[in-house]
Amino acid sequence: MKAKTVLFDELGGPEVLYLTDLEIGDPGPGEVRVRVDAIGLNRGEALLRSGGYYYDAVLPASRLGNEAAGVIEAIGPDVTDFTVGEAVSIVVKPIDEGMSAHGVYADRVIVPAHRLLHRLGHIDAITGAAVWNAAFTAYGALVEVGRVRPGDTVVVTAASSSVGMAALQIARYLGAIPIAVTRSGSKADQLRTAGAEYVIASDHDDVPEQIHKLTNSQGAQLIFDGVAGPGVSDLARAVAPDGIYIVYGSLDTRPTPLPMWWPINIYGYALFHVFADPERTRRAETFITNALRAGALTPTIDRTFDLTEIVEAHRYLESNTQVGKIVLTVRHP
Repeated sequence: MKAKTVLFDELGGPEVLYLTDLEIGDPGPGEVRVRVDAIGLNRGEALLRSGGYYYDAVLPASRLGNEAAGVIEAIGPDVTDFTVGEAVSIVVKPIDEGMSAHGVYADRVIVPAHRLLHRLGHIDAITGAAVWNAAFTAYGALVEVGRVRPGDTVVVTAASSSVGMAALQIARYLGAIPIAVTRSGSKADQLRTAGAEYVIASDHDDVPEQIHKLTNSQGAQLIFDGVAGPGVSDLARAVAPDGIYIVYGSLDTRPTPLPMWWPINIYGYALFHVFADPERTRRAETFITNALRAGALTPTIDRTFDLTEIVEAHRYLESNTQVGKIVLTVRHP
């Protein structure tokens, strides 16, 4: 059996990606083979492709991708929690193999069973491929690290990203007051629909000033920042005393200063915080599943591309114009 698989042989722009047929066998112990129906794109995949990720691609013929949804076609020995024909999501878990070896940009993949989650009956493949990476990231920051409580003000920068929008919804689900920060006011209506109580446009407003205005000069209990860079010094002024400033991304690649003059907690956060402790992982999966059941967590799909349009999809991913998630869909005969 062959699987149409996206590979790249050298680092570079989206044009280095190509689709080819790879022989795919039967799953081994602890593994499953999944017919992939949808694939969620994440910024880290563009970074791995271009050489800017926190680990290096193994070249040539590196694979790519962490997040997908589909149906189980075959199970290997020792797999007891899943059955053939079951709808599942494939999620990122602790990197013990890396995307180069086990990336999911393909129409069929073999993955360890520990990367699978049962898909709820009302969750289609596109939603199942779009929700988990963003929700895990936002959950870990707001719940496990930030300890957000009802009534807290939570500021989310890069709010139109899939992680940002998940953070807005999770903050509201927790009873907090979500404030979205985005570069352009043109996205305000979509961000309010996603859960933002207020929207601040950084290309027009003084962001710290607006946060103080919206919080009656108290500041935010938590800022969840995917931008970083020099702006951290200004934004830190909008954190309430003894509040927490969580940096999880670096869309601004310039050096990030460490504010030393304000009584706040600064936390450098990565998704794998959630997976460092099995109990923490269990709590995350339960919380997100409950939020999905309640309809409180619904990923915004900005645009879908066919798997054969992978180059165009990565170009769009790097345009930073999307609101929410970009998803690849897979056609099967």
